[in-house]
Amino acid sequence: MADYIVRATAADNQIRAFAITSREMVEKARQLHNTSPVATAALGRLLSAGAMMGAMMKGEKDLLTLQVKGDGPLGGITVTADSRAQVKGYVYEPAVLIPANSQGKLDVAGAVGEGMLQVIKDLGMKEPYVGQTALQTSEIAEDLTYYFAASEQIPSSVGLGVLLNRENTVRQAGGFIIQLMPYTEDKVIDNLEAKLSKMASVTELLDQGLAPEQLLEKLIGDFGLVVNDTIPTEFSCNCSKERVEKAIISIGRKEIREMIQEGKPIEVKCHFCNHAYTFHIEELKEILHRAK
Repeated sequence: MADYIVRATAADNQIRAFAITSREMVEKARQLHNTSPVATAALGRLLSAGAMMGAMMKGEKDLLTLQVKGDGPLGGITVTADSRAQVKGYVYEPAVLIPANSQGKLDVAGAVGEGMLQVIKDLGMKEPYVGQTALQTSEIAEDLTYYFAASEQIPSSVGLGVLLNRENTVRQAGGFIIQLMPYTEDKVIDNLEAKLSKMASVTELLDQGLAPEQLLEKLIGDFGLVVNDTIPTEFSCNCSKERVEKAIISIGRKEIREMIQEGKPIEVKCHFCNHAYTFHIEELKEILHRAK
């Protein structure tokens, strides 16, 4: 089944919710970057969140960037998404291997370490919106829950999970974001908090094979769930040789001249999808000619 996001409301629009199934997206990222199991889990969680947060944006050209930077061996994670829930991302150290945590699970927090979460929204204004919070648990979901409350003043509950098969391919991936509107009644808030506190972990729910609609039904079905629409989502990189040329031009004429003097073709890889672009000497001379 292709990945998709469900957008829904509940409690007479006092609650808004998103849920995603993202197995194909995370598996594609795993293959492109040849990620270790813990790197797959960390990147998969942030990709799933990025896709849902991208779907929250209204403008056609709106862009979202999520950056997790920690002092752990993973180094960091960068994910970007647009308002059509097209998402891409990478981890700084994809081959990192560390022991399981005390529960015998992939130690995402240990791989990420202490650090910061940054959310950048380019909404077509003069300056992008930038929100930054300290990582609370480095498990990604709790850090985003804290970010929404601290930076956007939106009480939220974020759940994210990635399950792997024995051969380390992705078995299940997905999650949810549940948010309260400013006018939500105290009774609804109390009931929702009580309900969420008793729920199984996201990975347990994903392991049951629940579709996004079923996931939200389980979480907030008691509040009168209304599914508004479904949005297809996928890992998609829009890199091209032309874009890479612009990046080479931006490094300056001196550096381009040095590349030409070395007399060898250069290879430039896209961070997001690992696609390699080769530029031969004649192409570098043309780029130099175009560079100011």
